[in-house]
Amino acid sequence: MAIERIVDTSVHDGDDNSSDEQQIEITLRPQTFADYVGQERLKKNLNLAIAAAKKRSEPIDHVLLYGPPGLGKTTMASVIANEMGANIRVTAGPAIERAGDLASILTNLADGDILFIDEIHRLSRAVEEVLYSAMEDFKLDIVIGKGPAARSVRLDLPKFTVIGATTRTGSLAAPLRDRFGHIYRLEFYQPTEISQIVTRAASILESQIDQASANLLSTRARLTPRIANRLLKRVRDYADVNGDGIIDTISTTKALEMMEVDELGLDPADRQLIASIVDNYGNNPVGLNTIAALTGDETSTIEDFYEPYLLQIGFIERTPRGRRVTPKAYDHIKRPYPKDIEQKSA
Repeated sequence: MAIERIVDTSVHDGDDNSSDEQQIEITLRPQTFADYVGQERLKKNLNLAIAAAKKRSEPIDHVLLYGPPGLGKTTMASVIANEMGANIRVTAGPAIERAGDLASILTNLADGDILFIDEIHRLSRAVEEVLYSAMEDFKLDIVIGKGPAARSVRLDLPKFTVIGATTRTGSLAAPLRDRFGHIYRLEFYQPTEISQIVTRAASILESQIDQASANLLSTRARLTPRIANRLLKRVRDYADVNGDGIIDTISTTKALEMMEVDELGLDPADRQLIASIVDNYGNNPVGLNTIAALTGDETSTIEDFYEPYLLQIGFIERTPRGRRVTPKAYDHIKRPYPKDIEQKSA
């Protein structure tokens, strides 16, 4: 059975049985474009689309959000729903196992509702085919019965909006991707934007933080709000236990040292990945499966979590033959640069 939760446009801190940590996670998410820091180009385009849809009293066209994890795709879906004044139903691609699961969700939608599907690239082909006509014609084709007695029935659906989120837009089937009227990539944030996000989150968490500490955290957060909020909570823990609860540069630096997060935001796993490639293959290109075998991680973990930021800061590069470590990465992990590369680059 598909896992689904319903969130209306009034923000709830969580169900009665939710933990305090879950409640905090919800309240840290901005609820309007005014509160959402960064992604200015995306917000500008969506603001226009929402204004036009509301002027015509129509649901906004289907939206596909893609980009590395932690950049705010789920949060943006909630913001769109709030700005539209619509209810949002939240589910995930792996949770919709059968076409009947999707049919159950779709038939319970109301006019103007938003269906948010996280990890939409993981929908099965059978479920995708049901979604095609639902998105394009607002019709649901279902088969009743089995064998010779089976018959197809087409049901009318309310006019709704699908918001899909994915880290792998290339894994989406072309017919599904083409049915989205708005396709946007979420970009990595700037350090100044991360600093604003940290300051806002600290205020919500009722913690005092100075600007220098917020700026310091912004350089360690891999340009990703989710990581920034996680680091902030761990620094807050350190300040509460080892100080007076005020987050200053001393407590921030010591907490980051304890977590072994360096000046570029790399943790021991990142450095180990780079060192494994350098130690075993030097400057030779390495395939993704080989890297996964070296580190013990899944290939999807390397592609979705480690690689985007390492590519962004220029520590690895993709070549037709595989991944290659750059001179910047050699310098960062303090390994000697191969002489043959130096001569070639000279």
